[in-house]
Amino acid sequence: MAKSKGKKASDVFVWIILLLLIVGLAGFGAVNFGGNIRSIGRVGDTEISVDRYARAVQQELRSLSAQTGQQFSFAQAQAFGLDRAVLQQVVASTALENEAARIGLSVGDAAVQREVLRIPAFQSLDGGFDREAYTYALRQNGQNVEEFEQGIRDETARTVLQGALVAGVETPATFTDTLFGYARETRDITYVRLGRNDLATPLPEPDEAALRAYYAANPDEFSLPERRRLTYAWVTPQMLTGEVEVDEEALRALYEARIDEFVQPERRLVERLVFATEEDAAAAKARIESGEITFDDLIAERGLDLDDVDLGDLSRAQLGQAADAVFALQDPGVAGPAPTDLGPALFRVNAILTAQETTFEEAREGLLDEFADGAARRLVSDQIEPVDDLLAGGATLEEVAGETPLELGEIILSDTSDDPIAGYTEFREAARSAEIGDFPEIAQLTDGGIFALRLDEIIAPELQDFADVQVAVIEAWERSETARALTAQAEALKIDVDGGQPMDTAPATPVTAEGILRDAFIDGAPVDMVTTAFAMEPGETRVLTDETGAVLLRVDAIDAPDPDTDEAVKIRQAFATQTAQSLARDMAEAFTRAVETQAGIQLDQAAINAVHANFP
Repeated sequence: MAKSKGKKASDVFVWIILLLLIVGLAGFGAVNFGGNIRSIGRVGDTEISVDRYARAVQQELRSLSAQTGQQFSFAQAQAFGLDRAVLQQVVASTALENEAARIGLSVGDAAVQREVLRIPAFQSLDGGFDREAYTYALRQNGQNVEEFEQGIRDETARTVLQGALVAGVETPATFTDTLFGYARETRDITYVRLGRNDLATPLPEPDEAALRAYYAANPDEFSLPERRRLTYAWVTPQMLTGEVEVDEEALRALYEARIDEFVQPERRLVERLVFATEEDAAAAKARIESGEITFDDLIAERGLDLDDVDLGDLSRAQLGQAADAVFALQDPGVAGPAPTDLGPALFRVNAILTAQETTFEEAREGLLDEFADGAARRLVSDQIEPVDDLLAGGATLEEVAGETPLELGEIILSDTSDDPIAGYTEFREAARSAEIGDFPEIAQLTDGGIFALRLDEIIAPELQDFADVQVAVIEAWERSETARALTAQAEALKIDVDGGQPMDTAPATPVTAEGILRDAFIDGAPVDMVTTAFAMEPGETRVLTDETGAVLLRVDAIDAPDPDTDEAVKIRQAFATQTAQSLARDMAEAFTRAVETQAGIQLDQAAINAVHANFP
């Protein structure tokens, strides 16, 4: 009887493990394309299977979602160029595998076995390899053992080929030393900044003749840029939220579906260290209590690190048999020994997290906003097909706006347009690429909105009337005349300094800066001052100007870096390593392009489209 119960529990446990394996193998999953489509093309003699390309696309979609924290449809990812990037990667990998096969490079069964055993999804809880679970998981994901292991064999051979290609790549010492000397060379400088308050003679009041002369000589400053007159129809989720009917039952269902966010029991932030026997765990606890060793040192003594023992924040239910011992602690500390599925363990409690509960009434407003936004997005999405059909049938934007929720608008688009739709990058890009006579096409906005536009007129740049920009002309004239007068003062000062006069006789106080590197930024100085200093010789002076004034600059010394300091040695080593890696990447890319060209690439666009059609 006891044996029967144990067998039943064991079977349940095995099915749980298999379920976890299937979830873990999601990246290996294949898509069922039906028909006779088996590959999307070939490189040389090596085919690119549809499953391989589909898995690569799936993995990139997951990676994109993980990086951004939001889910992307395939159409959205395709707009970013994800499909083209994945196809390029798959073609490159296949080209290297084809080259490895051509030259007879392969790996043995032992190497394949090592790679399979390293995959966590095929390991049982005791760290062993479960052959039955391995074959079952592969079969559930559309693969057999032979196909999977052949893929590992090909990938390993490709890795060996790449490794052999870039092995031993080093940065020449002369190259490293030369660039280090260039990058770490410094300048000692002295400069005098002359601003508006340092004018020897105040500027006179400009008369209209002077202003009109400046206006005529600088028309670009007072001209409107090229603008585009557009008609558009658009709708966003925000524009439709008022039409969303609130469904109280749906709100409560949403609350219940996410109850774990709103109702959290008391939890403990814990780390777990498992031992072979309870005696070993008790002995370790005694060492901690006596002060002989810390929990951190005990982890290190076992050859582990904090990531290996960290369990995060767990509730009483999640801790199972160890719950009583862990929750008995009223303050952070070490609990145990306590039983676990893996054996007796010590638990370090790092923090006590009190229970938290947000009632439906408290969460309702946020849920309502989320519900309304989601419903409005669906309403907008539902308009894509009918609007597209109307446009395809020759309807104007005015007619579309009359028959759908889309709102009609007009805009003269320029860099300074403050119309709400002008803030969308998608709209600006579509407006810039539009041509007069183009048929409007539906397009999407980042917030889930849609729009279509028509270019009505391109307005050429035009000079604004003097009366309309007179204030701007006065300001521009004053800036120009101030810069001219200060530049003249700085040039006069340069002559005096070159003749032996000290720089401290200038109207402004000189500033000395030592050890300036090429990438240094000096606040309040012209942006090109450091670059100019590195083009000068010791003792040389130059005048620089910008919109706010003029600067007299002198280079006092050029200092070469000491290559033997600890910092210099580390910088040179890091630079040599980084450069070698860059050279290795360039070599690998060049080699890959060469073998692609030599082998020849044949792609079946229809098969590629069939793969794309299987993604939502």
